[in-house]
Amino acid sequence: MIRKAEYVCVFLAGGVIYSLIELLWRGFTHWSMTLAGGVCVLLIHCFNQRMRKRSMALRCGVGCAVITAVEFAAGVLVNLVLGWNVWDYSAMYGNVLGQICPAFSCMWFLISFPACGFSSLARWFFDGIETNENRVQTA
Repeated sequence: MIRKAEYVCVFLAGGVIYSLIELLWRGFTHWSMTLAGGVCVLLIHCFNQRMRKRSMALRCGVGCAVITAVEFAAGVLVNLVLGWNVWDYSAMYGNVLGQICPAFSCMWFLISFPACGFSSLARWFFDGIETNENRVQTA
Protein backbone atom coordinates (compact mmCIF):
# COMPACT_ATOMS: atom_id res chain seq x y z
CA MET A 1 0.00 0.00 0.00
CA ILE A 2 2.88 2.37 0.80
CA ARG A 3 4.40 1.88 -2.67
CA LYS A 4 1.09 2.72 -4.36
CA ALA A 5 0.89 5.93 -2.35
CA GLU A 6 4.52 6.66 -3.28
CA TYR A 7 3.81 6.23 -7.00
CA VAL A 8 0.66 8.37 -6.86
CA CYS A 9 2.51 11.14 -5.00
CA VAL A 10 5.47 11.00 -7.41
CA PHE A 11 3.09 11.16 -10.41
CA LEU A 12 1.14 14.11 -8.97
CA ALA A 13 4.27 16.00 -7.92
CA GLY A 14 5.80 15.37 -11.34
CA GLY A 15 2.75 16.72 -13.11
CA VAL A 16 2.66 19.86 -10.99
CA ILE A 17 6.41 20.51 -11.24
CA TYR A 18 6.44 19.89 -15.00
CA SER A 19 3.56 22.34 -15.44
CA LEU A 20 5.29 24.95 -13.28
CA ILE A 21 8.48 24.62 -15.33
CA GLU A 22 6.44 25.17 -18.50
CA LEU A 23 4.71 28.18 -16.98
CA LEU A 24 8.08 29.69 -16.06
CA TRP A 25 9.66 28.83 -19.44
CA ARG A 26 6.82 29.58 -21.89
CA GLY A 27 4.34 31.52 -19.79
CA PHE A 28 1.59 28.94 -20.31
CA THR A 29 0.98 25.21 -20.26
CA HIS A 30 -1.69 22.69 -21.27
CA TRP A 31 -3.34 20.05 -19.11
CA SER A 32 -1.92 17.30 -21.33
CA MET A 33 1.55 18.40 -20.25
CA THR A 34 0.59 17.87 -16.63
CA LEU A 35 -0.20 14.24 -17.46
CA ALA A 36 2.97 13.87 -19.54
CA GLY A 37 5.02 15.37 -16.70
CA GLY A 38 3.52 12.95 -14.21
CA VAL A 39 4.32 10.02 -16.47
CA CYS A 40 7.88 11.29 -17.04
CA VAL A 41 8.69 11.74 -13.37
CA LEU A 42 7.07 8.43 -12.41
CA LEU A 43 9.10 6.58 -15.06
CA ILE A 44 12.29 8.39 -14.00
CA HIS A 45 11.50 7.40 -10.42
CA CYS A 46 11.12 3.73 -11.37
CA PHE A 47 14.35 3.69 -13.40
CA ASN A 48 16.23 5.70 -10.77
CA GLN A 49 15.31 3.18 -8.08
CA ARG A 50 16.41 0.24 -10.23
CA MET A 51 19.67 2.00 -11.15
CA ARG A 52 20.61 3.34 -7.69
CA LYS A 53 24.13 1.97 -7.88
CA ARG A 54 24.77 3.39 -11.36
CA SER A 55 26.34 6.76 -12.07
CA MET A 56 24.20 9.88 -11.94
CA ALA A 57 25.19 10.64 -15.55
CA LEU A 58 23.79 7.30 -16.71
CA ARG A 59 20.58 7.78 -14.71
CA CYS A 60 20.18 11.26 -16.21
CA GLY A 61 20.79 9.82 -19.68
CA VAL A 62 17.96 7.39 -19.06
CA GLY A 63 15.83 10.26 -17.72
CA CYS A 64 16.57 12.25 -20.86
CA ALA A 65 15.53 9.31 -23.04
CA VAL A 66 12.34 8.81 -20.99
CA ILE A 67 11.30 12.46 -21.23
CA THR A 68 12.13 12.63 -24.94
CA ALA A 69 10.11 9.45 -25.62
CA VAL A 70 7.11 10.65 -23.58
CA GLU A 71 7.27 14.08 -25.24
CA PHE A 72 7.33 12.44 -28.67
CA ALA A 73 4.41 10.13 -27.90
CA ALA A 74 2.40 12.95 -26.31
CA GLY A 75 3.26 15.28 -29.19
CA VAL A 76 2.16 12.80 -31.82
CA LEU A 77 -1.12 12.29 -29.97
CA VAL A 78 -2.03 15.84 -28.93
CA ASN A 79 -0.43 17.78 -31.77
CA LEU A 80 -0.52 15.56 -34.84
CA VAL A 81 -3.50 13.27 -34.21
CA LEU A 82 -5.79 15.56 -32.18
CA GLY A 83 -4.50 18.82 -33.71
CA TRP A 84 -4.36 20.73 -30.42
CA ASN A 85 -1.07 22.47 -31.35
CA VAL A 86 0.29 22.46 -27.81
CA TRP A 87 3.87 22.92 -29.11
CA ASP A 88 5.76 22.89 -32.39
CA TYR A 89 9.51 22.40 -32.68
CA SER A 90 9.46 22.46 -36.50
CA ALA A 91 11.81 25.46 -36.59
CA MET A 92 14.34 23.75 -34.31
CA TYR A 93 17.42 22.02 -35.73
CA GLY A 94 17.17 18.23 -35.92
CA ASN A 95 13.49 18.09 -34.98
CA VAL A 96 11.47 14.93 -35.54
CA LEU A 97 7.98 15.70 -36.87
CA GLY A 98 8.15 18.98 -34.96
CA GLN A 99 7.62 17.13 -31.65
CA ILE A 100 11.15 16.63 -30.28
CA CYS A 101 14.56 18.13 -31.00
CA PRO A 102 18.15 17.76 -29.77
CA ALA A 103 18.17 21.14 -27.98
CA PHE A 104 15.27 20.19 -25.71
CA SER A 105 16.63 16.68 -25.23
CA CYS A 106 19.80 18.27 -23.82
CA MET A 107 17.60 20.30 -21.48
CA TRP A 108 15.80 17.09 -20.43
CA PHE A 109 19.20 15.64 -19.49
CA LEU A 110 19.81 18.60 -17.17
CA ILE A 111 16.28 18.44 -15.73
CA SER A 112 16.87 14.76 -14.96
CA PHE A 113 19.43 15.69 -12.25
CA PRO A 114 16.84 17.25 -9.91
CA ALA A 115 14.28 14.62 -10.98
CA CYS A 116 16.63 11.84 -9.83
CA GLY A 117 17.26 13.73 -6.61
CA PHE A 118 13.51 14.09 -6.06
CA SER A 119 13.11 10.36 -6.74
CA SER A 120 15.71 9.46 -4.12
CA LEU A 121 14.11 11.83 -1.61
CA ALA A 122 10.65 10.36 -2.28
CA ARG A 123 11.93 6.80 -1.81
CA TRP A 124 13.69 7.80 1.44
CA PHE A 125 10.50 9.44 2.71
CA PHE A 126 8.24 6.50 1.88
CA ASP A 127 10.78 3.97 3.16
CA GLY A 128 10.64 5.85 6.48
CA ILE A 129 6.85 5.62 6.55
CA GLU A 130 7.00 1.91 5.76
CA THR A 131 9.61 1.32 8.50
CA ASN A 132 7.51 3.17 11.08
CA GLU A 133 4.39 1.29 9.98
CA ASN A 134 6.20 -2.04 10.38
CA ARG A 135 7.39 -1.05 13.87
CA VAL A 136 3.84 -0.23 14.93
CA GLN A 137 2.52 -3.54 13.55
CA THR A 138 5.17 -5.64 15.34
CA ALA A 139 4.82 -3.81 18.66
